[in-house]
Parts: sequence; structure tokens; C-alpha cells
Amino acid sequence: MTRLLIIVGVLCILAGLGWTWLARIPFGRLPGDIHIVRDGFNFYFPIVTCIVISVVVSALLWFLRR
Repeated sequence: MTRLLIIVGVLCILAGLGWTWLARIPFGRLPGDIHIVRDGFNFYFPIVTCIVISVVVSALLWFLRR
């Protein structure tokens, strides 16, 4: 558990340091994400982005457990 927390902490630090470059990646604007704009109403649900992040995190955790 401590190894996992250290890895997550290091990844958060690296993401914070590289935020300007990470903002250019089209994550959160992938095809399949739901974005509805109406008068006075804006709804955004990044379903495909959530699925991609879930698969990547699951694969990373599976790899680290081996």
C-alpha cells in the first residue's frame, strides 16, 4: 500500500509540474464524450475519457501487482 501511495504522489507531482504540456492533450474532449449546450444550461459528461482512464489505471495496477 505504501508503494502505491508513493507512486500516486509522484504521479501527482509530475502532473502538476507538466500541467502546461498536459493541457494540450485532448483528454476530456474525446469522441463519444457527451456535451449538451442549451439556453442557460451546459452539461458535459466525459464518458469515453472516464473509460480510457479506467482501462489505463486498471492495466497499471495489474502490472504493478505482478
